[in-house]
Amino acid sequence: MYHRTVLDNGLRILTSTMPHTHSASIAVFVGVGSRYEADEQSGASHFIEHVLFKGTTKRPTAREIAIAIEQTGGIFNASTGQEESTYWAKVPRPHLDIAIDVLADMLRHARFDPAEIDKERDVIIREINLTLDMPDYLVHLLNNRLVWPNHPLGRDVAGSKESIANLDRDRLLAYMHSHYLPNNTVISVAGNVEHEAVVKQITACLGDWARGEAASYQPAKDGQSEPRVRVFNKNTKQAYLCLSVPSLPRNHPDRLSLRPLNAVLGEGMSSRLFTAIREKQGLTYSIDSYISALYDTGVAGVYASSAPEHVEATIKAILEEWDNLRQEEILPQELARAKDLLKGQLLLFMEDSFSVALWFGSQEILFSEILTYEEAIEEIETITTADVRRVAQTLFLEEKLNLAVVGPFKEGGFRELLRL
Repeated sequence: MYHRTVLDNGLRILTSTMPHTHSASIAVFVGVGSRYEADEQSGASHFIEHVLFKGTTKRPTAREIAIAIEQTGGIFNASTGQEESTYWAKVPRPHLDIAIDVLADMLRHARFDPAEIDKERDVIIREINLTLDMPDYLVHLLNNRLVWPNHPLGRDVAGSKESIANLDRDRLLAYMHSHYLPNNTVISVAGNVEHEAVVKQITACLGDWARGEAASYQPAKDGQSEPRVRVFNKNTKQAYLCLSVPSLPRNHPDRLSLRPLNAVLGEGMSSRLFTAIREKQGLTYSIDSYISALYDTGVAGVYASSAPEHVEATIKAILEEWDNLRQEEILPQELARAKDLLKGQLLLFMEDSFSVALWFGSQEILFSEILTYEEAIEEIETITTADVRRVAQTLFLEEKLNLAVVGPFKEGGFRELLRL
């Protein structure tokens, strides 16, 4: 399914050959995200992601970078998470060499023009301001602050207006040089490609990149001993809520049991949450559950939007569904459907060269092992109804509840509802 080569400088290169495809995708993963930032660096990872698109010594403007990819018919973009930064391009197979050259050029030779940095600073501050106009995004951010108070994981990945205002060229370059290192980077390529040819070209572009010691992140400690609530008063027609609990870290032995639990609870229109709360009770317009696993922590939660007058009933109904998962094992047919859902999602995911590049590259940068599609399916098949109940009993505890609500409400409400 894939080949792996590690260059002398520690750069890891993965390829997955897909002979039937006409596209080729490359994804560059750097092991740095918002949780690596000190308070005064908040938003630096995201800021650097923006700046790398603003010109290099070879392609001095953002337009020249964009033309290089788009004139091939390709697309490219980037994203910043809590633990990784990703740069990617998907192009017709004959133009993979251009995509490799462009992304390598951005990584190694970005100009960091002070004028462009100032312009992008204003763009990011407007992006942060936009958060206040997007209650569905804001409620997730507020919930993260409850789960990880006074910790980088609880901050907006984009930083704050104050921190962004203080990040000048020297600070951004210093931060970049402490994290953007070949031994902290993975390049994953998928499509109708040959491994040795890809390695040869990447080596020509990045083989002389000097390795170093990457800076570490701030560990997360769960000290929660009682429910936490945050209400953000906003004059909206709908109310938005996130109800969550701290969850399992990425390498926890029970991490895989979270997937079918989440599928049964809140993935799709056949899930328990959608069936009970949307279809039967008519309390919400949208409702779903989510899980996120990080190096040493995680979160499992439910997001919903409803009419303000239905928020209390929605919270009670979500807690009832959580309690049901603790009290009784899910039905065998529910587990079978959840497994089929997860297997089907994986199968569809693996059809696209970009998705395959993400699949292998993200595992290499974040996990201690890489699973092929077949190995992932084998692990999913081992999960039992007892495993799912055990995880629910571990996670869904009253003292670990976190509730964030955005809508026309006063601060301090809803705390009395948090009972399990």
